[in-house]
Amino acid sequence: MENINYNTQQDTRIGDIEIAPEVLEVISNIAANEVDGVYALKGSFSADMKQLLGQSYYKNGVQLSYEQDGINIDIYCNLKFGVNVPKVALEIQNRVREQVLQMTDIQLTEVNIHVMSIVPEKEIKSKKNGAMKDE
Repeated sequence: MENINYNTQQDTRIGDIEIAPEVLEVISNIAANEVDGVYALKGSFSADMKQLLGQSYYKNGVQLSYEQDGINIDIYCNLKFGVNVPKVALEIQNRVREQVLQMTDIQLTEVNIHVMSIVPEKEIKSKKNGAMKDE
């Protein structure tokens, strides 16, 4: 994907600002993970492998696309069992839209949420217990 050329309404004689698409993906990933009820974002197989190898992969679960009417972001996530799915999805949409606008001054056309699975409470507890044993 190409960098996003950003021209302000102000005097542009001092230069242009280019924002790499990866920046929007990272912002979206962090914003979505901060929402209560989100267990994790779901990435592709290659993203999961990079994470296993210790590489930080903040684009995991976020896909950016350009349409005629603007920029769309698709978020693929796993939610915790017992949450109100529509409420959490709406919160993710709002949080991502606000953070991208605040940090880059770019208005997103769509923020689509794809709930890939619901993670049972037992799995969440076992992961926490496993993490404590490793420490």
